[in-house]
Amino acid sequence: MPETPRKATDWLKVLAKYRTPSTRRSLLELAATLVPFVALWAMAWMALSVSVWLALALAVVNGLFLVRIFIIQHDCGHGSFLANRSAQDWVGRILGVLTLTPYAVWRRTHSIHHAHHGNLDQRGIGDVTTLTIEEYRARSPMGRWMYRLYRHPVVLFVLGPSYLFILQNRLPMGLMNAGWRYWTSAMGTNAMIGIALGLIVWFGGFLPVLLIFLPTSVIAATIGVWLFYVQHQFEETHWSKGDDWQLHHAALEGSSHYVLPQPLRWLSGNIGIHHVHHLYSRIPFYRLTEVLEDYRELAEAQRLTIRESLSTVRLHLWDEAEGRLTSFAEAHARYGIA
Repeated sequence: MPETPRKATDWLKVLAKYRTPSTRRSLLELAATLVPFVALWAMAWMALSVSVWLALALAVVNGLFLVRIFIIQHDCGHGSFLANRSAQDWVGRILGVLTLTPYAVWRRTHSIHHAHHGNLDQRGIGDVTTLTIEEYRARSPMGRWMYRLYRHPVVLFVLGPSYLFILQNRLPMGLMNAGWRYWTSAMGTNAMIGIALGLIVWFGGFLPVLLIFLPTSVIAATIGVWLFYVQHQFEETHWSKGDDWQLHHAALEGSSHYVLPQPLRWLSGNIGIHHVHHLYSRIPFYRLTEVLEDYRELAEAQRLTIRESLSTVRLHLWDEAEGRLTSFAEAHARYGIA
């Protein structure tokens, strides 16, 4: 049994041996995701002539495959899917049309998330907005109400995902003044989405858009936002500032290991093994399970079951004194904050 590293930085050398992607495996994973996705789309379209409810049900199921498509796009953005960078970027761009996510924009904002996660001095791009108790206390009554509204489950997990993927992604948000590359990515993706929707309407009218395209996209967006939330918004996550913040420690300690049953683990592209991914993002998603098999300490770290994850929706504020996320109710009881 290999010796277990003691510090987060010591893991880097260990995890480097898992970073090399297999072109054959990557292409098989791509095919195993796209073929069912296209097949379910076709079946849902044909089902419209039989039952709109059957078509809707197939579209909902297909949302799960769209999540997996996003994970492959995600790996392309990290440079971990194919050895050929140019081919990898084109795969990411094409998949971005399906996920409604401009590839270059998302790649840049997500890299910022990885570079600054857990740093209280560097928040605002690629994160779920999280205030400390003192920051919340300093806000006006209206500011507190707005933050409470933002952190409400209906906003975070019902309204938010659709807004993010269907509306916000249409512009290079966060990179509006960062150059033409990001505008080209956003507008190029929008153009291809527009062409695809135009063809759908041309051949099938608006019903396939309303009962297949939108439900598939909304379900995938909702699941994706939920996964991102529970990967970082758990009670014993990590936030710090100044010299106390260290990139690799924050990556390991501030990301959960979301323990999912095998079908969901496959459909989510092992993204639940998020602590390993954040510590070494160049590992292909299909090799993350190898890491857990080889290192039990990582398999047991930051474990979060589905049942436990449901309680994370009540966490709202970072308590710097306690070093944990807490709820509005607990903050009120402990510090008298309304």
